[in-house]
Amino acid sequence: MTTHKVTVDGRQLAYRESAGTGRPVVFVHGNSSSKRTWHALLDGDFGRRFRCLAFDLPGHGESEPDPSAYSLPGYAAKLRAFVQATGAENAVVVGWSLGGHIALEAAPALPGAAGFAVFGTPPVASAADLGTAFLPNPAVATGFTADVDADAARAYALSFLAPGSALSESAFTADILATDGAARAGLGETLPAGRFADEVDIVANLTRPLAVLHGEGEQLVSLEYLRGLTIPTLWRGEVQLVPGGHAPHEEAPDQFAATLAAFVADLG
Repeated sequence: MTTHKVTVDGRQLAYRESAGTGRPVVFVHGNSSSKRTWHALLDGDFGRRFRCLAFDLPGHGESEPDPSAYSLPGYAAKLRAFVQATGAENAVVVGWSLGGHIALEAAPALPGAAGFAVFGTPPVASAADLGTAFLPNPAVATGFTADVDADAARAYALSFLAPGSALSESAFTADILATDGAARAGLGETLPAGRFADEVDIVANLTRPLAVLHGEGEQLVSLEYLRGLTIPTLWRGEVQLVPGGHAPHEEAPDQFAATLAAFVADLG
C-alpha cells in the first residue's frame, strides 16, 4: 500500500489509505508510534470494507517534524486539517492512547464526524486527574523524555502489551526510537501544565456516539476510572473489553477489527 503525503500548514504529513470505499475511518496513533501500528486493520477485511486513513503525527513516522504542533491542541489542529484535506469530514475517528486524547480535543471542531472510538485513553478534566486515570508504571516517563536509549524504548514498548503477550515489542521499539524526541519533551512540558481541553466535559456533552474500548490486560489505564465517567452517548452503554493490553489492535487484530466494525455499522 502506497504512502501518500499531504501538506498541512506548510509541513508534510505522511499517510496510508486502504482500498475500501465505505465510510471513512481516520486512525490517530499514540505517543512515539506511527501509522505502521494500524497495518492489520488497513490491510485486512476492515480496510477492504471501509476507506481507512492512517496518518503520522508531526515528528512521527514519515511526517515532518513540527515543534509548534507538539501539544494536544497542536496535534488536534493537525487532525482537523488532515480530515479536511482528505475529504473525510464524515469519518469515524479512532484514537489510540495519545491519539484518543487528540481525537477528544478535536471533537468539538469536527462537527461532521459520525462518531469517535478511543482506547488506552482515559478522558481527563485536568492534570490533577492523571494520577487516578492512569495506573502507576515507571516506563511511562519515557513517553515524555526527549533522549531515549534502546533499553528505555524497549521497556516502554513492553508496557503497551498485556503481561505474557506473544507479540514482539520490536516494532513499537523501532517507532519510539524513530520519533522526534522534541515531540515527547513537548508533551512533558504541556500536559502537566494542563494545556489541554477538559475531556471529561467533552465526553459528557458529546452529541455523537463514543466507543470506549479497553484491553483486558491493560497495564497503563484504570478501568475503574473509565467506568466512573459520565458519557451519555457511550456505545452500548458501557466500556467494551477486548483481548490484549494497551495495544489490542496489534495483539488481537481480528477481534479488535470485529468490535470496531460493529461500532461503525451501528452508526448507519
